[in-house]
Amino acid sequence: MTAARENRSHAEISFVINGKRETVHAYPMERLLDVLRQQLQLTGTKEGCGEGECGSCSVLMDGMLVNSCLVPLLQAQGSSIVTIEGLTAGEMLHVVQEAFLKCGGAQCGICTPGMILATCHLLNEKPEPTMEEIREGLSGNLCRCTGYSQIFEAVAEAARHRTTA
Repeated sequence: MTAARENRSHAEISFVINGKRETVHAYPMERLLDVLRQQLQLTGTKEGCGEGECGSCSVLMDGMLVNSCLVPLLQAQGSSIVTIEGLTAGEMLHVVQEAFLKCGGAQCGICTPGMILATCHLLNEKPEPTMEEIREGLSGNLCRCTGYSQIFEAVAEAARHRTTA
């Protein structure tokens, strides 16, 4: 393939990622997950299944929880995206990250970023969720290590901390 032909098949896509405007050059149908990890070096977003079944690649896009392995890059044009790296404020962990550490909700680390972002999305929608709402809110995220008890406990802990802070 000639350089001119290759350049025509790439697109210039701009979006805000973790509060910073970025422009990338890539194929419009390239997965958002791959651009985040390979071009932007945001490796906190994990690939688990590559089919949108496990939630490991979850990010917040315009406030909605999405599986970045299913999002074509072109769909990110003009959007605002938050990855796990965008939750911290300097060296301070986010309330949800603190709760996951305190309650043992993080084990091997593959599902953790997606679980944390799913929790943030849930708590933005329902600041004081019931256990049933927690289960439903995290239902698109799979974990093979914890058995979910510690994760559900971490979500409840984060909700308690957010309401008292």
